[in-house]
Amino acid sequence: MRALLKKASGPGLELTYVADPVAGDTDVTIRVLRTGICGTDLHIESWDPWAASTIVPPLIPGHEFSGEVIAVGSAVRDVRVGAMVSGEGHIVCGTCRNCRAGRRHLCNRTSGLGVNRDGAFAEYVVLPESNVWVHPEGMDLDLAAIFDPLGNAVHTALKFPLVGEDVLITGAGPIGLMAAAVVRHVGARFIVVTDVSEPRLELARQVGADLVVNIANERVADAQRRLGMREGFDVGLEMSGHPTALPEMIDNLTHGGRVAMLGLPSGPIDVDWAKVVTHMLTISGIYGREMFETWNAMSAMLQTSVELRAALDAVITHRIPASDWERGFSTARTAQAGKIVLDWTEAPA
Repeated sequence: MRALLKKASGPGLELTYVADPVAGDTDVTIRVLRTGICGTDLHIESWDPWAASTIVPPLIPGHEFSGEVIAVGSAVRDVRVGAMVSGEGHIVCGTCRNCRAGRRHLCNRTSGLGVNRDGAFAEYVVLPESNVWVHPEGMDLDLAAIFDPLGNAVHTALKFPLVGEDVLITGAGPIGLMAAAVVRHVGARFIVVTDVSEPRLELARQVGADLVVNIANERVADAQRRLGMREGFDVGLEMSGHPTALPEMIDNLTHGGRVAMLGLPSGPIDVDWAKVVTHMLTISGIYGREMFETWNAMSAMLQTSVELRAALDAVITHRIPASDWERGFSTARTAQAGKIVLDWTEAPA
């Protein structure tokens, strides 16, 4: 099969031919139709310090995908050949305390698709049946391919009640944009999104933000004044990982404000912990998706809301043949685009 392979330690990937994956009795074999490019994939391609300390080549990266089931193992019960599916990329142990308590997203022995095992940048991928999500008939393949990052956005956005609340989202990357669309769908009052990329801030306006803030030349406090807010934001969704984002968010929260933090900082952040205490703030780290309540929530929202589907479709700004993956990766690195989806259905050269 064709696959985008990290052959050895060092920068770069190669589109080449490798052996088809081997499936076990409880596994599902999927023909990949679409894949999304994630920041994790960019780290692996560039071979930054995180990748060098985590990835063991040879490896096929990629964990955001949609595809068609072409074979199932003898012990598979509920997934059928021909089903259109996506996959939960966190393969958990099933026996640790959290797994046994139904908190599988907190498994301390998680194996990541495209990180710790071969992933979806290939014509075929194999997953345990328990990780396969079957879509309803008619699901758009591109939207199905971004269920993994959409799950991050939904998990973060739904951490705290949103109806009638004022919400600050720091970071208008693809997941921040998806979160803005979800927050609007759920029923927040004011939504403010910050970034330094004007194209991404324009996308934030399209998906439901009431106001956007280019923090290169404006402050969040200015946005509060423009909206006539008196006491600060009720909920903050920190999606950027930038070291200044969380402190500024804390400065603009109301007493009792709540923060869901998905953005992964590259280093320590200087937080005013006295304000966290005296303002009785709640800060919650978010990682991945709840298995599988988040999947149920996002599937239901997409089935029932034409507006949300349209907003998420707008977040996908580039659809590129898999053979042109280098253009996809370079576009993703510009931080000027939304989500980029690779199409694996083209005939190989």
